[in-house]
Amino acid sequence: MSTTTPTPTQAPRAGRREWAGLAALMLPVLLVAVDGTVLTFAVPSIAAALTPSSTGLLWAVDVYPLVLAGLLVTAGSLGDRFGRRRMLLVGATGFGAASALAAFSPSIGWLVAARALQGVFGAALMPSTLSLLRNLFLDGQQRRLAIAVWAAGFSGGAALGPVVGGFLLERFWWGSVFLINVPVLVLLLVAGRLLLPESRAPQPGPLDVVSVVLSLATMLPLVYAVKKLAGSGLAPLPVAAAAVGLVAGTVFVRRQLHRSHPLLDLSLFRSRVVRAAISANLLSIAAFGGLLLIASQYLQLVLGATPMEAGLVLVPGLAAAVVAGLLAVPLSRRVPVRALVVVGLLLGAAGFALATQLGTGTTAATVVLAFVLVAAGAGLAETLTNDAILTAAPAERAGQASAVSETAYELGTGLGVAVFGSVLAAVYTAQLTLPAGLDAGQVAAVQTLGGALDVAGGLPGDAAAALADSARAAFAGATDTSAVIGLGVMLAAAAVVSTVWRAPRAADGEDPRG
Repeated sequence: MSTTTPTPTQAPRAGRREWAGLAALMLPVLLVAVDGTVLTFAVPSIAAALTPSSTGLLWAVDVYPLVLAGLLVTAGSLGDRFGRRRMLLVGATGFGAASALAAFSPSIGWLVAARALQGVFGAALMPSTLSLLRNLFLDGQQRRLAIAVWAAGFSGGAALGPVVGGFLLERFWWGSVFLINVPVLVLLLVAGRLLLPESRAPQPGPLDVVSVVLSLATMLPLVYAVKKLAGSGLAPLPVAAAAVGLVAGTVFVRRQLHRSHPLLDLSLFRSRVVRAAISANLLSIAAFGGLLLIASQYLQLVLGATPMEAGLVLVPGLAAAVVAGLLAVPLSRRVPVRALVVVGLLLGAAGFALATQLGTGTTAATVVLAFVLVAAGAGLAETLTNDAILTAAPAERAGQASAVSETAYELGTGLGVAVFGSVLAAVYTAQLTLPAGLDAGQVAAVQTLGGALDVAGGLPGDAAAALADSARAAFAGATDTSAVIGLGVMLAAAAVVSTVWRAPRAADGEDPRG
């Protein structure tokens, strides 16, 4: 027997089969997390091999998270209706095929199409992992530990990405970073059939195709608009996309409120705990992703580390996220969950406060400590907020609750990179002082620190030193400004959680331990 006999007041406790099932669920989590960071190291090799336009190369990077975030709500609801294990296995099969297509793409167009397919099938994978976990672990403490392990997979995968990417690209062609997905997914297909029970909503109702279309018409334009507006400022196309998404979203919400079997049960958002948890999840992940972007560039471009060295320097922070997530479980038995989430957000604030010193000419140790604090805070908050969201949802809505949590994670990741990246670029450009005599091409190239250092390498001695020093100083000042914004975001998130995540009333149907 894999579970013990429950008492009238005790939920069934998971046994060896359920924990083995969790190990199987970690495979897609690690894979998606590795994919999120490994591709950045392959971009130069892809550019050299496929000679894409700058727009084509940008779409190869952006189309995957765009499609993934747009389809999560639909995929989660489909899992509730047609079976969560089925969705997981369909996602694994499709993701493996799309990865093979990406690895052997003969042109940038093929690669963009393959990355879009990865987003489609990745959306089927991720809500299924969390919703299956919700139905495997019925005991509250065991489920919280399982979610901590699940969340740790993201941090572990992010840590492995630079190391795996550097190893593969030093020995094989760029397609190898995609091809490594295939054997992992084959293993998942076997383990999933053997270890994971099928689960679905008992009375799911018919699939509302109109709501599916409206959800896509909401999420895809909004995610696109967020990425482009934060990265490039106001422009007609992203503004129009945002307007389309908001109109479609309004129609979608009205439709869900009037249907007996909605695609997304909006009653989930009536819970104060869920609203606070989603906010904390999104903002802590945005801060984590933003500081990862700042730290990786600072280490390489200001302190002169190689990509592999920068990845290894950041490993302690990613390990801290894993440890903090696991510590959340025993701590939650003694400390209210709301207080622990606030502590996690304040740890992030402390990390950004330390990061404001980067512009004064610091060492790698300061970067490491700042990243450790922010990563530990994110790990603590993510474990507890995911558990709060899943616990607040009935088991038959596990797929929808998982999709909501995953959407917050994906939007947070995109917002972090877009907002912090745009602030870095804007402040750097404003503070950069150019030497006389640069031609138009050189002026365009120095708009990034890497480009400025390349241009400086071709200038006479005094001009080269002046440009390099000015560029590094401007970038360091930009990191300070970005860190101040991150500090404000973390403090605001802590205030939101403290205000909204109040100890709930029993009539609310929420965990009274708060």
